[in-house]
Amino acid sequence: MSLPEITSALSIAVDIGGTFTDISLLDRQSGRVWRAKTPSIPSDPSAAFLDGIRLALDDAGLEASRLTQVLHGTTVATNMILEGKGARTALITTRGFRHVLEIGRQDIPRKANLYNWVKPERPVPAARVLEIDERIGPGGAVLEPLDEKSVCRAAEAIRAMDVTAVGVCLLHAFANADHEKRVVELLREALPDHAITCSTDILPVVREFERSLTTVLNATVMPGVTSYVEKLEQRLAGEKVAAPLLLMQSNGGVAGAAAIRQAPALTALSGPAAGVVGARAAASACGIKDIITVDIGGTSADICLIKDGEIGLTQHGRIGEWPLPLPMVDMVTIGAGGGSIAKVSDGTLTVGPQSAGARPGPAAYGNGGKEATVTDAHVVLGHLPAKLLGGRMALDVEAASAVVDAGIAAPLKLGREAAARGILAIVDSHMVGAVRVVSVERGHDPRDFTLVPFGGAGPLHGCALAELLGIRQVMIPTAPGVLCADGLLAADLKAEFSRTMPKAGAIDVESARSIIDGLAKQADDWFEEEGVPAEAREKQAIALLRYHGQGGELAVSWDDDAEIVEARFGEAHRSLYGFTLDAAIELVTLRVEARGCVEAPEIAVLPPQQGAITPYDHVPLHFQSGTENVPVIDRATLGAGARFEGPAILTQLDTTTVVKPGWRASVEASGAVILNRKEG
Repeated sequence: MSLPEITSALSIAVDIGGTFTDISLLDRQSGRVWRAKTPSIPSDPSAAFLDGIRLALDDAGLEASRLTQVLHGTTVATNMILEGKGARTALITTRGFRHVLEIGRQDIPRKANLYNWVKPERPVPAARVLEIDERIGPGGAVLEPLDEKSVCRAAEAIRAMDVTAVGVCLLHAFANADHEKRVVELLREALPDHAITCSTDILPVVREFERSLTTVLNATVMPGVTSYVEKLEQRLAGEKVAAPLLLMQSNGGVAGAAAIRQAPALTALSGPAAGVVGARAAASACGIKDIITVDIGGTSADICLIKDGEIGLTQHGRIGEWPLPLPMVDMVTIGAGGGSIAKVSDGTLTVGPQSAGARPGPAAYGNGGKEATVTDAHVVLGHLPAKLLGGRMALDVEAASAVVDAGIAAPLKLGREAAARGILAIVDSHMVGAVRVVSVERGHDPRDFTLVPFGGAGPLHGCALAELLGIRQVMIPTAPGVLCADGLLAADLKAEFSRTMPKAGAIDVESARSIIDGLAKQADDWFEEEGVPAEAREKQAIALLRYHGQGGELAVSWDDDAEIVEARFGEAHRSLYGFTLDAAIELVTLRVEARGCVEAPEIAVLPPQQGAITPYDHVPLHFQSGTENVPVIDRATLGAGARFEGPAILTQLDTTTVVKPGWRASVEASGAVILNRKEG
């Protein structure tokens, strides 16, 4: 695979979510886009992958053999971690450090009860952690040579276990990987049928617990992700598709299938990261740089803040109960989506995080759902049209009304519409809390940003969330329901290469430069493997620093001048925490970020609006103030410059937008709809 193929004619992007699979097919030469949406198949995601490709190609009247690039966002690794359904795994570590995973950290989750919190069961119990004889010092010196016989004994013990994956994480391997690499060689000889991961291939940085845990999680998902990727490649070959398969990573960039097989944990936030990339591209086309994205799907809501057009990365991310300190888009995920289940327990209404998923899904989908969901509440209030997916999916209004009546309205002694409004009020409140985490808690006023709701359910909530947050402008992208797929088309190739300093301390530019040069060489090798041409290559050096005594670092761009780097750290610390300290600044880790730049897809210019806007229907919407007949507008009939006022319903293939009273809508040349709140 080489980058010129990425800019060639026909690219297809497939994003598989919990409820729907979204597809975007792009002719990069003409800029024309065909989009499709189909229900996900949790039992076999690859089947929905192929169904979606066929739908988009049929719509375009094109053959699969003409595809020159296939991009994919997947939640396979995420789901295996969250559900504990990965491969049974063993861990090899340095003698004396068998219980690192079990000990973990002294802190407890932020929202947990101090008195009844129970430490979660580790993905690898101590019984499957094996010790070998070796020892590397923190500076990389060999304190005890590797005893290969102890490795062979560990391999024999693993062979007797019912495991299919092995992680190798030796003490201070980030400072000297020789022992770890040799252990992997011996294990692959002794255990050729096992998936093997070593820490220096996935996270060669300080902190034993996080490094051990990441190594284990990568090993745990490796067999499943490898099998899944192979199945995708087989299905594509069966359709006579010779195009390379690129998969989205958590860092907002794509990588080839070979890289993902080695480090599948890099895809842990694959789909949501693609959505953020797509939202930034859509906002940029409207000249908007400061946005808060809210991606609401069937199961979850993913919230991210973008300042000055820059997508922030974090190495403090989490997947479920586990820290996963790999570079990933800085976002907050909560269990709030269209399929989130509403229940009444002890007289209290709760919504989520449990979801009805793709099967049976909300009762309105007609697949046997028996519990009220957020989608059912929207149906009851008239927010959704009678049919979705371009008429291919009819909604069962009676079923939605029945579950809201029985599960919510009756226990709370409320009317049906009041119960539905209660469901939406609670789920909106959950999302507002998450927005405040990425904005207010990090020194940003959400009122200074444009809200960009997307995902299948995002535009249903956009105006309501903006009102709760005091935000006065909302942008609805051209195809919000498939924006994660669109984001794949706009994503660059990306990789990160890190190394912790032998000893944290004052910045030594000469030592740091030596390490950066080594990391840059790794980046160059990666560019060659991915076939990135010289003119498309970009590298950036990053320094992770802290004040002496702090437990975490902040990332700033590197410069061969210690004073400049320290000044950048001080600015970053003041921006995040509101103050700086009179303390020594320590350099902990260096990172080189490599990017294979892809030309952004051409955004088609929408023809000007011709004549007055003509609604194709009027439907009753149930507001707290009463029921009102509102116009239903087909978004495909709107041209650039079109304007209308709420209340109104805007329909399209992939989503529905509720324009509340008090909001004005205008259509941009890019096709995006800008909603502005009326003054007063």
